Amino acid sequence: MKKNHRAAMFLLFFSVNIVIYAQTAAHKEAPNLSLNEAMEQLDGELLWDPLFQSGIITSREHQAVFHAGAAGEDALVLYDNTTLLTLPSPYTEDGQLRFPETFVASLRGSIEESIQREASRFSIAAIVVDPGHGGKDGGAVGNLTINGKKTKILEKDITLKVSTALFERLQKKFPDKQLILTRTGDTYPSLEDRVDKAHSIPLKENEAVIFISIHANASFNKQARGYEVWYLSPEYRRDLIDPKTKPDVEEIASIYNDMLEEQYTTESVLMAQSILNNFKGAFGGALPSRGIKAEEWFVVRKARMPSVLVELGFVSNEKDAELMTSGSGQRLFADAIYNGIVEFVERFEKSGGFTEVANR
Repeated sequence: MKKNHRAAMFLLFFSVNIVIYAQTAAHKEAPNLSLNEAMEQLDGELLWDPLFQSGIITSREHQAVFHAGAAGEDALVLYDNTTLLTLPSPYTEDGQLRFPETFVASLRGSIEESIQREASRFSIAAIVVDPGHGGKDGGAVGNLTINGKKTKILEKDITLKVSTALFERLQKKFPDKQLILTRTGDTYPSLEDRVDKAHSIPLKENEAVIFISIHANASFNKQARGYEVWYLSPEYRRDLIDPKTKPDVEEIASIYNDMLEEQYTTESVLMAQSILNNFKGAFGGALPSRGIKAEEWFVVRKARMPSVLVELGFVSNEKDAELMTSGSGQRLFADAIYNGIVEFVERFEKSGGFTEVANR
């Protein structure tokens, strides 16, 4: 039995080695590419570390990290820092790096899949910042005592300064996005003009635009104070679909319009909540929150996109007015709105977009 057992073990060992040798030989005979050929096919560049025999391939904003092994072995490839791929290993031969064709083809396929997936995801392509009022329309009027002297303050001046500071921060953060300020001085674009500017922005497929209108409040009650963020009331229904692209069946068009309305409302609420949370973080108990509210303001009623209207505070309240007219206070307001917008944009783009873009 022992002799037979040893003979069987020897045959098994011999057979396994034949299989391993056959697999290795097959891998060695598989087509492979030089470094230049591989990078040409991948439209990429290689950063190579000869000491650790590791490399990083960068192609069309995607990366693959690998270690060179022996010809015929498989290797783990870290793709875009998130996915592990098992591919035939690149290897060195006569001091030259070689790439199995299967490695190159599989990596190219992963890159193309990623690009197609990214192309189908929604992104915020444009941000419109609207400083309320301006020119002949001063907006809400308040009085602030400075050095014992009463000074008249206008909503239009506050909104322009805060909006300009916000706009400058957004430009630095999003150099690749279209950014629009509906007025840059003491001018009066009509409400229709402001909304038309937003609607006239050229967008590619799967791109969206958001609209933020900035205002200040006033009340006969001098004690009323605090910030609030408004969005369009869900009960209000807009015509969000361009008549030229409307489905032939009226019922389908109506359903599609309602779906877009609900999605825009949801996104507007999310953006409003994000801005409100950052106001709370910026001001704490120094300035009270009046919450999120729904209303049919013109600029949000006419905007075919996620849109909010921000009320900074009350010009009729001395504490609010002092905060809104000081340079440090205006920076706090601008920073809070900025952080809220950035959070919303990043969440929107990370999720691939919460909504569809209304056809123009």
